[in-house]
Amino acid sequence: MKKKRPERPQRQQRPDRKRGKEEPFSQKKSTSKPRKAKKARKGPDRSNRAEQESYLRDEIRLNKFIAHAGFCSRRDADEYIEAGKVKINGKVVTELGTKVSADDKVEVDGQRVSLEPFVYILLNKGKDTISTTDDEKDRNTVLDAIEDATGYRVYPVGRLDRNTMGLLVLTNDGDLAHRLMHPSYKVKKTYEVETDRILTDDELIEMRNGIELEDGPIQPTKVQRSGYKPNIIIITVFEGRNHLIRRMLNYFDAEVKKLKRVRYAGLNDKDMRVGRWRYLKQKEINDLRKLVKLDTLDFNKEG
Repeated sequence: MKKKRPERPQRQQRPDRKRGKEEPFSQKKSTSKPRKAKKARKGPDRSNRAEQESYLRDEIRLNKFIAHAGFCSRRDADEYIEAGKVKINGKVVTELGTKVSADDKVEVDGQRVSLEPFVYILLNKGKDTISTTDDEKDRNTVLDAIEDATGYRVYPVGRLDRNTMGLLVLTNDGDLAHRLMHPSYKVKKTYEVETDRILTDDELIEMRNGIELEDGPIQPTKVQRSGYKPNIIIITVFEGRNHLIRRMLNYFDAEVKKLKRVRYAGLNDKDMRVGRWRYLKQKEINDLRKLVKLDTLDFNKEG
């Protein structure tokens, strides 16, 4: 049963307007031909992965080691350490300042972790796919979509709803993943939303100026009507709250028929059919790292 929203004041009825009045929220119609999808390569090579040992020859803090192994963020690693779930060379360690080297045997929650090469994948997620590494109900996950892609353990950066399609980054670069998800870095996410009805210009203006949801206010950075279908809206936000876009449309008593993330942190879905994936290019990887104030990687270094 759908939860009722608090009733809002009724809007005044307006006379019908001509389509030409929708210009502030319209895009030009695309005249480009349908794009062909590029075939993903079977495995990463040295041109798009970075050997971590080149950067971590000295002893480093245990939480950084765990993050660079792609297991979790540094903050989550601290929690594992304090909970007594981390072992170094077979001995439980609970001191946060402990340092390790690449030669030490580190286990987290019973799993051996090591400094694998950084790998970065961009997936154009399809519907009915779960944004987790496994699922107790045996549903399709994003790891199924890139099965046997790298030979390394990678994790999704953030989540997309099961029925939301679009761009999702997967990597074992724990520092990058943590910062991309952290709201303080204001990573842009752009969605293409098809609704069950055409929202009015006034409703789009109200959305752009900010609305109040049950968990706080939200103001998109951009709201624009599509140029090829009036019930499709392009919405750009910094935040990543659960079901955010769907709840924004529900505020206006509109239902989402189709939702797709078409841009993420400067990346787009060009030449990628739904369900396909590719490795990020060197420039794309370093652009992401610069976006969240991390050092860039030198892909010519040998481990």
